[in-house]
Amino acid sequence: MSTLVRPVVTRAVHGRGSVFAPPLSESQGDQPIGREELLRQARERVRQGPGVLLYGPAGIGKSRLLSALAAEAAASGIRVLRCTPAEAELRLPFVCLIDLLGPVSDEMIARLPAGMGTALRAALLRGTVPHSDQDRLKVQLAVLQLLRELSARGPLWLIIDDLQWVDRPTAQVLGFVARRMAGLPVRVLAAERASESGSPAYGELVPPDTTEYPVTPLTLADLAAVLDRYTGAHAKLPSLTVRQIHQASGGNPFYALELARALPPDRGALAPGELLPIPSRLRALLLRRLRELPEPTRSVLLLASTADRPTLTLLGKVGGDAGFGHHLAVAERLGVIRVGADGLIRFEHPLVRAAIYADASSKARRTAHADLAAAVVEPIERARHLAMAYPAENEQVAATLADAAASARRRGAPATAAELAALAAQRTPADEGALRTERLLAAAEYACDAALRGEARRLAEQVLEHSTSPEHRTEARILLLRCAGNSLGAAAPIIAQGLSEVAGDPGLEAKLRCWSARIELVVGHVVAAAAFAHEAAELARRAGDPVTEITALTVLAHSHCLTGDPAGQVALDHAFELASRNPVVGGGPAGLWEPVRREALFDMHADRLAAAERKVAALLDRAADAIGVEDLCTVLITQTDIRVRAGACAAAIQSAQRALRLIEDVNDSCNPVLFAAALAETAGGSLDRARLYAEAGVLASRADGDQHGLVRNLAVLGRIYLLADEPARAVEPLREAGEIERRVGICDPASGNWHADLAEALVAIGELDEAAELIDAVGDQARRLGRRGVATALIRSDALRLAALGEFTDAAEQLRDAADEQIDLPLEHIRTLLALAQVERRRRHPGAARDALSEAHREAIAIGATLWAEKVERERGRLGEPMAQNGVGVENAALTGAERRCAELAAAGATNREIAAALFVSVKTVEATLSRSYRKLGVRSRTQLARILTDTGLASAALASIGLPVDARHVRRIPA
Repeated sequence: MSTLVRPVVTRAVHGRGSVFAPPLSESQGDQPIGREELLRQARERVRQGPGVLLYGPAGIGKSRLLSALAAEAAASGIRVLRCTPAEAELRLPFVCLIDLLGPVSDEMIARLPAGMGTALRAALLRGTVPHSDQDRLKVQLAVLQLLRELSARGPLWLIIDDLQWVDRPTAQVLGFVARRMAGLPVRVLAAERASESGSPAYGELVPPDTTEYPVTPLTLADLAAVLDRYTGAHAKLPSLTVRQIHQASGGNPFYALELARALPPDRGALAPGELLPIPSRLRALLLRRLRELPEPTRSVLLLASTADRPTLTLLGKVGGDAGFGHHLAVAERLGVIRVGADGLIRFEHPLVRAAIYADASSKARRTAHADLAAAVVEPIERARHLAMAYPAENEQVAATLADAAASARRRGAPATAAELAALAAQRTPADEGALRTERLLAAAEYACDAALRGEARRLAEQVLEHSTSPEHRTEARILLLRCAGNSLGAAAPIIAQGLSEVAGDPGLEAKLRCWSARIELVVGHVVAAAAFAHEAAELARRAGDPVTEITALTVLAHSHCLTGDPAGQVALDHAFELASRNPVVGGGPAGLWEPVRREALFDMHADRLAAAERKVAALLDRAADAIGVEDLCTVLITQTDIRVRAGACAAAIQSAQRALRLIEDVNDSCNPVLFAAALAETAGGSLDRARLYAEAGVLASRADGDQHGLVRNLAVLGRIYLLADEPARAVEPLREAGEIERRVGICDPASGNWHADLAEALVAIGELDEAAELIDAVGDQARRLGRRGVATALIRSDALRLAALGEFTDAAEQLRDAADEQIDLPLEHIRTLLALAQVERRRRHPGAARDALSEAHREAIAIGATLWAEKVERERGRLGEPMAQNGVGVENAALTGAERRCAELAAAGATNREIAAALFVSVKTVEATLSRSYRKLGVRSRTQLARILTDTGLASAALASIGLPVDARHVRRIPA
């Protein structure tokens, strides 16, 4: 699973205490988080080569990875021998060998050739310790012979953790054996400690050609998942705290867990400027080399740790003399820092930097901040240093911080803006209550923009606790509503309380009524949403508030669009006309972003895809840094949908992945983003990833009470099942999507774009009457609203229904007509050509079927629609003519390396057990891999598989590669 998949899926599912039906792995709770790709690479490499060597700094997770791989191997029947040396045992001879061969019985050692067994027993402290060089050579030969005998019984893995602590006698044995293991079914998996930028130094202890993999720091999202596992789903750390832990730990999971354990029991968010506590044990470990340094050297290091970007120039400006250079040189010799060619000072690890800062007295820290505030010229950095240098109330400092916060927000850094604005509120004098409230609200708004919901909620609640101003309290309530994300269903009381306070004030009522409309949309009351939006627009007009009026008109347009009411376009036109009469409203990069997105959606529903893409792309260019993270995700979701419908498969995945990265960065899950990710994967990605995203999106939508989000995730899940040739499974989510749309009053079929999928699935399972009713009803609505894409897709479904009734000629003619209308809708065109090929095959016109498939395949490859290309290939297999891809035989088409290897061996006649032994996997894994290969190649048995592959000569080569002769025993299994 990719690094983007697991954190998002894990939070979407387990963060709510739900159970994910298809497990992410066989032992999900024990799998290292964020290491899926590394584990996949290691598994693949172990199947092909002599082994892998993982390297990285202490605490990065190397041992955990080895344990996961060892557990998988043992579960599949592979014998595993392991040793885990320690620094304290470095001088003990053969101690690692004793651990490694501990499970090997005396009886087996006794069967070794004369002299070897005696020497080995002595080395293992089961006899006299060997002293002479000849005895040591016998030990080395004995271990090599023992490995040969053990591996003759079945695959064998040697797991060696912390190579740097292997004692010298054992190291000599391992080096001797490693050079002589070629051809044996033995694999070596090892780990070695190395610095952040270092490389392995003990490669001679593992076989030649062992693949080396660095174990890199965890991303913010993966580290958040690690911390969630530690704290539990119901005691999650605030997002801001997780960010601070990630920054301080540098993505090292050991350091991160140590920092989490040091937090106060309530685990609330740290106040602005508050230090992340570093436990004394960890601090002592990190600073043991520094405690003996002279005070001037430690002062220079404190200054460097305090600066945002410490450089020689900056420190020289603060120090005022050349002495600091000597102190930096001392620290560099210790390995605490590195000074780059650009003069930038880098600490060996972010946590060392944090520990130096935390270890200093508060007075020393304030002095360092004051010195830096006088030296730096960048306003945001200077403001932060001023705040930390003068922690008391001070309006001059507060005003500087407020200005810096606004500057940071304009630059597209809302998280930094939120921190600075919160500090500004703290430094505001107590007698300036209104000013402090305004700064708290600014900080909460910036935190919302950064999707730091916990921090935004905390600040907004402070306003509600202390302010009596209706304007401020209304703004705080709106921020609380923004913090609810897609879980707006339970937020109605916030609006009710607010309306009771602002009765008679049309401007404030309008703002709250806008949110009433949004809540009704989420919970599925489209008509009520339109009524509230209309009321909000009228109130805003009376109050002379064009911003709120435009917002209300946009929500009204959305509500009407869902019901298929042309008044939606009228409302949107009114919003744009209003903006043109009030230039200030549309000014700035973020102005009018939501009406523009809504206009692009109108274009998408009407199949004006090029126009829709242009509008969204221009919006992103103009406003990506100015709008909040969740608003940016909304635009990217729209862009993903547009690109999928336009057949821009690679571009759709890029948009969806960008949205995924945004929600990963803020340690959050979002069911609309999961929908977009699943949709993009159905166009040009992985079926497994698509299913993971969609199933997680369904669960997240249910937990949020988001009916619109639930429809979209159910719809894409149904399409995924269709792609997987599982129409019976597709029907259930698609029927539920239909029931929800009918219940909430959604009438525009282009909104969900799922109806043709349901009709096709119903035809496939024989529910022809239900399919006909759906096609007739939705087809009429699609034609009335001008939804050409939906209408032609339904024509395709109807043609399949006709074919199911035996009316092949009419079906084929109908499909050709539909295909002619879908030239600018590539994915729909491919699907129609595929359906035409199926009909032509059934009416026994193989030539026409081949032509349709060839055209569909060319188009699918051209636009990057990999999953649809695979579906075309499967249909070609049903014609008895497997399709070649880019001039490469079918043995390479659509199959992964492991699937191809497994298929070749099966076609050659190897048994599942023989394949499992050759590929170092379990028999169960072989069965699953062959099932996937059959599905991709469009075959149903080894007989058909052999017909495809034996002509290429791959069968004999596959047998020879694993040492099985192509004798009569195997030839008899291969069909003539």
